Amino acid sequence: MATTPQRIISLVPSLTELVIDLGMQEYLVGRTRFCVHPKEQVEEIPIIGGTKNPRLDKIRDLEPDYIIANKEENRPEDIKALQEEFEVNVTQIATIEDALITIHELGKKFNTSEKAENLISNIQKVLEDRPQVPKLNTAYLIWKDPWMTVGRDTYIHDIMNHWKLPNVFADKKRYPKIGLDDLKSQNPDLILLSSEPYPFKEKHMAQIEEACPATRVLLVEGEWFSWYGSRMEHAFKRLNGWRKTIA
Repeated sequence: MATTPQRIISLVPSLTELVIDLGMQEYLVGRTRFCVHPKEQVEEIPIIGGTKNPRLDKIRDLEPDYIIANKEENRPEDIKALQEEFEVNVTQIATIEDALITIHELGKKFNTSEKAENLISNIQKVLEDRPQVPKLNTAYLIWKDPWMTVGRDTYIHDIMNHWKLPNVFADKKRYPKIGLDDLKSQNPDLILLSSEPYPFKEKHMAQIEEACPATRVLLVEGEWFSWYGSRMEHAFKRLNGWRKTIA
């Protein structure tokens, strides 16, 4: 029978929160500096660098028996180096279903299946409570200089679809660079400026509004659209309320 990990390092911010919410905080020996939730609990966990530049020497010193990584969040070369020495779970999450499967699998790995299944059930209930609203063709921007959006093979895209915000750049993949002319030519009903990874503020809205004067432009909390794991329950509740206000 497989033993429950005793020394866990998470290189994925939203999954660090999930590990804690599954009751495994005492076994978390390392996290990235972007692992900020839940605030009080993570402050006690050593930082081993960022998601894109983890300190492999620090990770080795901590002697983990289980590392959680993500194909999108972490660099292939770092994952490869760690896999040569440690057990690494390389998660790949592009849909809500992928995220729920990951919760289920980590629950089994940590012998906390009851907590995991309760969380999944709660998330699914909130998901079923989505408001019945008209579709709004939407562009979701994640970066400036260059402008970047999201393609069809991303978790954000799947969230957009579930809340009836069809992605106008669904013909593209990953996180394509675009110009303001590309944005205007799509003629979206709505343009969302995310709070992360680029911290869009009100001052950035004017440039978009000038390029697309007929389109509504809103700032939006990036965690609602991009954090999976246990934060999905909170995010989906907020999305349900927010979606009604922009219908």
